[in-house]
Amino acid sequence: MQAVYEELHALAAAKLAKESTDSTLQPNELVHEAWLRIGGDHQTPWRNRAHFFCAAAEAMRRILIDRARRRRRIRRGGGQRPLRLDEIAEPVAVASAEHLLAVDEALERLAAADAKRAEVVKLRYFGGLTLKETAQVLGISESTAKRRWKFARAWLFREISI
Repeated sequence: MQAVYEELHALAAAKLAKESTDSTLQPNELVHEAWLRIGGDHQTPWRNRAHFFCAAAEAMRRILIDRARRRRRIRRGGGQRPLRLDEIAEPVAVASAEHLLAVDEALERLAAADAKRAEVVKLRYFGGLTLKETAQVLGISESTAKRRWKFARAWLFREISI
């Protein structure tokens, strides 16, 4: 459990480092909230490590999206602008609430069209994993993960630019 917690904490810290500086959420709070959302102490049996980390990454994504929606609601929304592909190309840019919501909305549309490519985006963008780690978690080759990531970035760019 300690090793899993440390890995989740590292993922959370990496994701929160990319968030705007006005965020008060700490990595341990994000991990604890994600843990509760995926079942807390009453976990369902996980098929494998990948299954668990996909669920944890999705829970963290949902938490961050919920927080971004609350912040946007407080500010009454508006002011959204189209995003350029290079702004979402790698998971290293600081994400504003509007940016995060725009990516999430486009990601939901991608998931409806192609769930496998959406999983790559969730793990890379929201989970903070590298291409190699993403490939390992999903049980695919690194080149397949790279192709899915490249396609998904272009698809998301088109969706967000409309």
